[in-house]
Amino acid sequence: MLVRAAAATVTSAQCAAVADLLGRPPQCAFDVVVAHDDGRPVVIANSPLLDDGRPMPTRYWLVDADLGRRVSQLEGRGGVRAAEAAVDAEALAAAHGRYAAERDSLVPADHRGPRPSGGVGGTARGVKCLHAHLAYRLAGGDDPVGDWVMSRLGVDHPERRRTVAVVDCGTNTTRLLIDDGDGLELRRQRVTGLGRGVDSGGRLHDDAIGRVVGALAEYREVIDDHHPTAIRAVATSAARDAPNGADFLRKASDALGVEVELLDGESEAAYGFAGATAGLADSAPGGAMVLDIGGGSTEFAYGSPRAGAVPEAVASLDMGSVRWTERFLASDPPRPEELSSAISVARLHLDDLEREHPLIVRGVSTARLVGVAGTATTVAAVEIGLEPYDPAVIDGFVLTRAAAEDVFRTLATERLADRVHNPGLHPDRAPVIVGGCCILVAVMRHWDIDECLVRERDLLDGIAAELRRAQPASVVEPAGAAVVEPVGAAVVEPGAAGSHIDADPHAVR
Repeated sequence: MLVRAAAATVTSAQCAAVADLLGRPPQCAFDVVVAHDDGRPVVIANSPLLDDGRPMPTRYWLVDADLGRRVSQLEGRGGVRAAEAAVDAEALAAAHGRYAAERDSLVPADHRGPRPSGGVGGTARGVKCLHAHLAYRLAGGDDPVGDWVMSRLGVDHPERRRTVAVVDCGTNTTRLLIDDGDGLELRRQRVTGLGRGVDSGGRLHDDAIGRVVGALAEYREVIDDHHPTAIRAVATSAARDAPNGADFLRKASDALGVEVELLDGESEAAYGFAGATAGLADSAPGGAMVLDIGGGSTEFAYGSPRAGAVPEAVASLDMGSVRWTERFLASDPPRPEELSSAISVARLHLDDLEREHPLIVRGVSTARLVGVAGTATTVAAVEIGLEPYDPAVIDGFVLTRAAAEDVFRTLATERLADRVHNPGLHPDRAPVIVGGCCILVAVMRHWDIDECLVRERDLLDGIAAELRRAQPASVVEPAGAAVVEPVGAAVVEPGAAGSHIDADPHAVR
């Protein structure tokens, strides 16, 4: 099976396979864009310039030896002339134009030397090379000659990995996840402080909006590099609370190139549950209570962690690390009475939760507490002394109540200038981590919970899973034919495909 994959780091095995085909190391940067399901490269996407600055006209290159040999056999039987006669001339010219435009857009703006020219196969008209047309079509290009070659050889369209991208514009952090559910998992996050000052002033500050917009512009480039099949972006507590939230959503959407939608608290809790409980059926037989302490709100979700399950009860409370810091912790370090007030008010919110959501409270007695988001992961990292931070170490870590209380006491009694030096604590989280700790210890004290299972998977992963489920297994409909050798094909010695590649003076070298 052929797989059209998002552009990613080329593996050493793939680089070696390309070098073996060419007989020398490649002399320009490339990505593997179509591969066999075991990773062997089929099509690579070349840089428009070689390492020495010479132009490279062929954007997409067929590097699978067997497929290249079969295309050479087709060319040997007059395939170039037959393809040109079979396809619409205007459609072919348009394909050349699209190919050239895509390649030329990648030439650096400050490049002053020779530039690549021509379309598919280096020509601006007609058909020159069936290998190049097939490579372009397999990579997703709209190419009638590529379709003709595939039909003649019985080549199926490649399946595309269901790569999805999810962005979360949170009260304290702006995060990105790109995931295909099959090995590719890229995460980015930046503390942008969107919700700073919202609890007291009621509005999102222009500088905070600017920080988020800047992060989203960078995330847009990362997303574009990975060609996801679906994208969803959400904003949470701070954008919900602020009267200028709609203005923020508009600016954020413009920066990201995708509509950023406002997510209500209950949906936030449900998605967090879906992400956090994936794979936890054996670890939480009595159910899971997912605790998501964010910057502006804290979500609770209770239910069974079996695959595909939805939570039985969800709730969102207006308490978070940023909100609690600004509301209660004015001193540096916080005074004991400030800490006491923060914890006491958090417990009053939990009293309200018990009255309004009794099912959640009943679940506490049997369910396993699962903590997600920055407060839980940071407290775990500080308890370990984890430096540098490693999500693989944190995911699945069991944080005891005694350890949580110990980290809380340490951080709460330090001045900010000293607190930032704790191993495991990112300096940008230091100003609000004590506020988050107040909520965490309040929850564990209120319900006498002995331990919390910490997870790195949360809202982002829940949304990503939903996006993947909503897509068909194959983005491109298969041609319906098996890959078979053409009947009556002449025998071509192994290496013919490589010789064909070397025939182009601008080939990858």
